[in-house]
Amino acid sequence: MEISWLEFVILSLASFRLTRLIVFDKITEFLRAPFFEEEIEVGPDGEEEIYYVPKKGLITNFLGELLSCYWCTGIWVTLTLCLFYLMWPVLATPFILVLAVAGCAALIEVMVQRLL
Repeated sequence: MEISWLEFVILSLASFRLTRLIVFDKITEFLRAPFFEEEIEVGPDGEEEIYYVPKKGLITNFLGELLSCYWCTGIWVTLTLCLFYLMWPVLATPFILVLAVAGCAALIEVMVQRLL
């Protein structure tokens, strides 16, 4: 099946936004929490810094590593979105469109913040 350039751009923006939602956003922290342990390090200046380290265990470590890697998660998110779109376009289109618009808005916000 062939997709148009517009579909490619929309899927790309949707993949970008969903990946960031899973890997970085506070609202999905509950999804990541079972796979990470917090490690606190105190710097020479006394300032504490929190690091999230994947938990031990075959599955928890694998999923922790996956969720800590933007590139790795992005591959699986993109694969899922593309298959969803190709197999059930009527169901997928509204979901993907919302993610794409949100992704575009996020990019615009970053550009605006850099201009200020």
